[in-house]
Amino acid sequence: MKRTFQSFVFGCRVNEAERAQIDLKLVEAGYHIDTHSPQVLIINTCAITGKAEREARQLIAQLKKRHPEAKIVITGCSATYWHQHNSAYAGMADLLIPNTQKPRLIEAIESKWGFDAPGLKDAENEPLDDKFRYSRRLLVKIQDGCHRFCSYCIVPYLRGQPQSVPIKQIVQYVNSFAPSPSEVILSAINTESFGKDTGESLLDLIAAMKEQTHVPRIGFGSIHPWSLNTDFLQFYKDTLVNEPRFLPFFHVPLQSCSNPVLKYMNRPYKIEDIKESLNAIVMSKPDVFIATDIIVGFLGETDELFEETYRQLVSLPISRIHVFRFSLRPHTAADTLKKTLFEVPENIKKERAHRLIQLSNKKYAAFVKTLIGSASHALAIRYDEKQKGTRLLLHNQVEGFLPNKKVLPGKLLNVTIKSVKREKAVCELES
Repeated sequence: MKRTFQSFVFGCRVNEAERAQIDLKLVEAGYHIDTHSPQVLIINTCAITGKAEREARQLIAQLKKRHPEAKIVITGCSATYWHQHNSAYAGMADLLIPNTQKPRLIEAIESKWGFDAPGLKDAENEPLDDKFRYSRRLLVKIQDGCHRFCSYCIVPYLRGQPQSVPIKQIVQYVNSFAPSPSEVILSAINTESFGKDTGESLLDLIAAMKEQTHVPRIGFGSIHPWSLNTDFLQFYKDTLVNEPRFLPFFHVPLQSCSNPVLKYMNRPYKIEDIKESLNAIVMSKPDVFIATDIIVGFLGETDELFEETYRQLVSLPISRIHVFRFSLRPHTAADTLKKTLFEVPENIKKERAHRLIQLSNKKYAAFVKTLIGSASHALAIRYDEKQKGTRLLLHNQVEGFLPNKKVLPGKLLNVTIKSVKREKAVCELES
């Protein structure tokens, strides 16, 4: 009997990478992806904010109504949080898999329900139902866990101490796909920790990906501030700047640009040092696209401290800002810190978030305009029926658009940026 499943994911790109691994293992075990009447529903959850946890619960409730006969398997950080604290929400699952047991998820499913999978191995013929696989982008988890314990963050309590995937294993995983991915995105909970437990380094991994794989495009999901050290910056300048396969895109989650707030957050770096590192990257590669995450309204963030963050973001070579309003998570250091630092009212958080979103839109539009007239390799993402053209990702992960052309997702193109429309780089094919 054919066994069917569908998977869902919330949160970071590590969760996306884990979802891809789970799907692959299920298909190899003989399961088939079915978006219409799946027998098993797998939800890889996030718990970084209360909103993320709430959205996971809402999806689970919707899926129960839509597929009343299906088995609900919940894993990820919310599942781990509910398990650790004996939450009633754990009862929403037919099977709850904490993060520590996630590598044995398939075995747990078969043990629980005795599914007798037929052993079909036709993964490449399965329908691709998410934006990454559809465009032949592969998210690869290289590291899990974190030792930093930022005061706002619950992730180290849910994912544990850092654990790296050995480089040999990462390379084998990437090379196991046929056809080969058009783009690989290396994803980690904290890139700073990669290789500390295996005697390897992030630079070793980049070198191995260059030398031992044939993937046309290689990049990072996020690279953490602590990773932008002297060795990395020198390696970037000497080796990666002129490497066309390495994507000049950096998502560096700063969380704040105010030194006092960074101290409250237990993020021990100075914004002046980060500015120096980012400026060095841009000097080496002017068309590099840099993005960041910023939390507004953290405990003790006065108007003056927020204005400091705002001013720094105006001057930093950052072209996109992902803005989050601080939400207090129980069982984090911030839960204790609130006894000594004042809480920012929600209306002020909303106002600050709005200002940073406006700044982000302005800076992103200005950055994309600087690309007009330049050439780029681009990855076709999907055809847009409404706009009558193909959506692209340029070499630096800027969103592009190819009007009046229908290109298969996953195909690599050479284009020239001609103009900007609706914050997208309008391109034409190079002749």
